[in-house]
Amino acid sequence: MSHRRYAVVGAGHRAQMYVDAITGTYADRAVLAAICEPNPVRAAFHVDRVVAAGAAAPAVYGPDDLERMVRDEKIDRVVICARDDLHAPLIVRSLDAGADVVVEKPLTIDGPSAAAIEDAIDRTGREVVITFNYRYSPRNSALRQVIQDGTIGQVTSIDFSWMLDTKHGADYFRRWHRDKANSGGLLVHKSSHHFDLVNWWIRSGPRRVYASGGLRFYGADNAAARGITGRPARGTHDGADAFELDLRQDERLAALYLDAAQHDGYHRDLDVFSDGITIEDNLALVVDYLSGATLSYSLNAHAPWEGYRVAVNGTEGRAELDVVERGAVLADEGLHPVLDPSAVDAGGSGSLRPEGERLIVQRHWEAPYEVPIENLAGGHGGGDRLLLADVFEGPGDDPLARPAGWRDGVRSIAVGIAGNRSLATGLPVEIADLGIRFLREDAAPAAAGTAGPSAAAHS
Repeated sequence: MSHRRYAVVGAGHRAQMYVDAITGTYADRAVLAAICEPNPVRAAFHVDRVVAAGAAAPAVYGPDDLERMVRDEKIDRVVICARDDLHAPLIVRSLDAGADVVVEKPLTIDGPSAAAIEDAIDRTGREVVITFNYRYSPRNSALRQVIQDGTIGQVTSIDFSWMLDTKHGADYFRRWHRDKANSGGLLVHKSSHHFDLVNWWIRSGPRRVYASGGLRFYGADNAAARGITGRPARGTHDGADAFELDLRQDERLAALYLDAAQHDGYHRDLDVFSDGITIEDNLALVVDYLSGATLSYSLNAHAPWEGYRVAVNGTEGRAELDVVERGAVLADEGLHPVLDPSAVDAGGSGSLRPEGERLIVQRHWEAPYEVPIENLAGGHGGGDRLLLADVFEGPGDDPLARPAGWRDGVRSIAVGIAGNRSLATGLPVEIADLGIRFLREDAAPAAAGTAGPSAAAHS
């Protein structure tokens, strides 16, 4: 079997999943030929990891040399793990240079850059794969199966609440994500996962979005209003409190960011209560779908526990998925956030919020029943392993249609992009007005008085 030649663009924390997959499970069919990264310390971290796995050291290039890298290293596929606002130009340049692309979500952060990707795909005929690992999580796949089987009939509405806790949620306010110009805010960076799930669950696309929200917990103004003052600018110091991240506590974070900051000035450990935060921490949306369904969505980034709740109403019943990913975050002597072990012991430690998941289905005039969820070994209940198999082996005949293409990526970010526009204007926003050609084509059947695109168009 010939080896497909890969390059990873962006050598931060997320790149490790791909580096390890290429040098490990898929070493018989893939080779990491190059790493494209401006920071020499981060590049060296992953080069060392490749060599430690017994593979040849990949060549290292800077972003300005991406086209030369694709040409000289004979790259077949570029894996993009860079900052969100850099995705679109890197995708377009990679396609034009002659490589296919695998990209982390979100595809990009705004309408014009999404349109540029669309044009580049049309121009080159090359492939863009987006990695939506949440689709592969067994609990989310189980809900898709229930809906796909018609168990609850035609979907009429969805209630979806996502809680990010003060360990995970706070982290978006320490790093580059805190600037909406970099990330599109949580509506694009984080919620694109959630909007993709809804699009995929109900096999439809968004039509109109109305959003409300704001920065109400993190940031300097909110801290001052609650009497929180005199905080250090960064979390890496002795005596860091529960809202601060001491990079020295994590060997990998220290190597990728603390040791690398001397080269680019990027600080991974900024105070969540400092100035400069332009993203929201509380968000609520109403999304109308081409199928006629309505989504009510909320996100909170400072919850005391982490997880999500989804209720899908249909013409023949209702499905409810409840997930607790972390039952509590407690402060360990004020040094750094830690997980209370008793809070996530599903074996019955006495916690009122044990870690776990439950999918309940109830049809009209019938008793409710629980749908079994079969988790596998690995991240996201084994979902990461299934995703990587589709990326590196090629998607098979999946009855749940989990592999995602660039159109799925655009439909997911379209909700967040329209939501950001709605936040700015106070008005509902039509998806067809975002300036992306195929989204206008999606909406055309609905404008003509039909139910919108077929299920196959959003499989």
